Amino acid sequence: MEVLKDSAPEKNNVEFNALVDSIRDVALNIISISSNMPKEASFAIKNIDNPRGMINFICSNLDLADADRQRLLEAPGLLARARRLLEILIREQQLVELKNKIQSKVKQDIDQQQKEYFLQQQIRTIQEELGDGNDEQEIEQMRQQAKKKKWNKQTAALFEKELAKLERLNPSIAEYSVQFNYLQLMLELPWNKYTKDNLDLKRARTHLDQDHFGLDEVKERILEHLAVIKLKGDLKSPILCLYGPPGVGKTSLGKSVADSLGRKFGRISLGGLHDEAEIRGHRRTYIGAMPGRIIQTIKRCESSNPVIILDEVDKIGVGNHGDPSSALLEVLDPEQNTTFHDNYLDTEYDLSKVLFIATANNVGNINPALRDRMEMINIPGYIMEEKVEIGMRHLLDKQREAHGVPADKLSISPEIMEKIISEYTREAGVRTLDKMLAKVARSRAKSIGMEEEFDSELSAEQVEKILGMPKFLKDTYNVGGILGVVTGLAWTEVGGDILYIESVLSPGKGVLNLTGNLGDVMKESATIALEWVKAHYKELNIDPTLFEKFDINIHVPEGAIPKDGPSAGITMMTSIVSTYTQRKVKERIAMTGETTLRGRVMPVGGIKEKILAAKRAGITELIMSEDNRKDIMEIKEEYIKGLTFNYVKSNMEVLDLALEKTF
Repeated sequence: MEVLKDSAPEKNNVEFNALVDSIRDVALNIISISSNMPKEASFAIKNIDNPRGMINFICSNLDLADADRQRLLEAPGLLARARRLLEILIREQQLVELKNKIQSKVKQDIDQQQKEYFLQQQIRTIQEELGDGNDEQEIEQMRQQAKKKKWNKQTAALFEKELAKLERLNPSIAEYSVQFNYLQLMLELPWNKYTKDNLDLKRARTHLDQDHFGLDEVKERILEHLAVIKLKGDLKSPILCLYGPPGVGKTSLGKSVADSLGRKFGRISLGGLHDEAEIRGHRRTYIGAMPGRIIQTIKRCESSNPVIILDEVDKIGVGNHGDPSSALLEVLDPEQNTTFHDNYLDTEYDLSKVLFIATANNVGNINPALRDRMEMINIPGYIMEEKVEIGMRHLLDKQREAHGVPADKLSISPEIMEKIISEYTREAGVRTLDKMLAKVARSRAKSIGMEEEFDSELSAEQVEKILGMPKFLKDTYNVGGILGVVTGLAWTEVGGDILYIESVLSPGKGVLNLTGNLGDVMKESATIALEWVKAHYKELNIDPTLFEKFDINIHVPEGAIPKDGPSAGITMMTSIVSTYTQRKVKERIAMTGETTLRGRVMPVGGIKEKILAAKRAGITELIMSEDNRKDIMEIKEEYIKGLTFNYVKSNMEVLDLALEKTF
């Protein structure tokens, strides 16, 4: 065995002297900031003058891992050991400082919580002495209110569990208010609380007739629902969807239904909705969480069987937060909505007794799965006679009352009402008519306020003075007898309308030009119509050389308005044949239908809206597919009075009816 000796550096070694001073300073600092080091060690270090003795003393007494001790022992000389020792001491110093910092922060947090708890206890004691703000009393009041609720065992157990959680929370923290609001919602919801339906069917019919003129199909459906409830005693509420153009009374009908049933009424506007949470609610873990609109409306109605209008169900959007129309599938399915789950409420709620009435303008924009869950009831619009009755019975009284005009100061005869409707409005509903009558009422209110002389009954001259010159004239629709111009019928979101198809030949090479802001479907219809005409030039007595020597241009006026759909197929075909054969179109005749390359006339939709548009335009004869005959049979006789219907199967039949004989 050989004993190794440390090789000491020279006495005047600057690096070694600096290392010794640094080791002493760091070691003394560690002893001063560490709670585990005895303070006597600092005296020993200060009193050791020999550098070798001080270094070895620190190495032997420092609490180090075995690996660090081995490194110090293996150091080749005192200088190397001093370097390694200083490195270890600096690391230990940083660890002690970090440990002290963590302990100090934790102690401060605990002290702050203790301080807040102590202050909160003092506040609670003061409030109890003053007799207000007693949280325990509020919790006990909630418990007593819960005993009066008509909820099932599962819901009662959930409430008691959540109430116990509230008792354990400190009122000063944010979670307390979240939990409190949740329990308040549970108490405010009308669990199994229903209003009694008024099952007097005659009274219900009278009430519906007083509020709305027409709308017979909807009224009959409501009366059928009442009759079944009266006979059976219970019925899962159907989901009705009223669709049609704006201004026909879809939304206001819901209020009348609620009044006739004796139920509470609620309305939810879905236009532009693009967040699924608006229907299902937000989870309570999110900041600002709220229940969905369905549960909020039930809460406002204070009844579990209200009538709820779901307005503009066709205008629901799809955003980054889910598809609201898909969330409505559970709400509007009578087989599923008995256990509707709201994310905020986090339990099941029975919606089966709610009478939902959805409204829409365009059925095509509704989610197909959602549309399948609803009973679709079409409200196409009003004929002239119905608009006059609505104006006289409802709108005039409404505007007189809204503007403070006495009934004896403003009266309108049916003839003047018809003039306002026909010359100043062009719509399926009565919204524009309501605006026109409001303008008349404002003018009369001004005359009364300025004490001017006037006749109480409105005259035609006064109408033009107040509303200006007529905006729409029936004469502008009369285009019969013109070569290549055919009147077609179209469906739009605001009701039916008429459109004109014009065609003309010009020298060229047989090119087909289409103008008028047409969609792809209408362009295809024009191409099919022209190809059919070319294929049957012999039967139509058309010189085939015309197809090569002349271009044909087909135009649909009002090019700023986009137009699309298959309904103009036979109209374009008739216009092309009229242009090539120089046969004029008969007076006051219009048509709608799709054509095929074989010349078959196909059925189209929106028949009732198109018929109303034809009547407004003064058209007396209509041509449509034989397959559309069933649609006409469903329309009331007064709607089609004065119209002649021609049902066809082929293009040749259309031409025989629409074009004058060859001259």
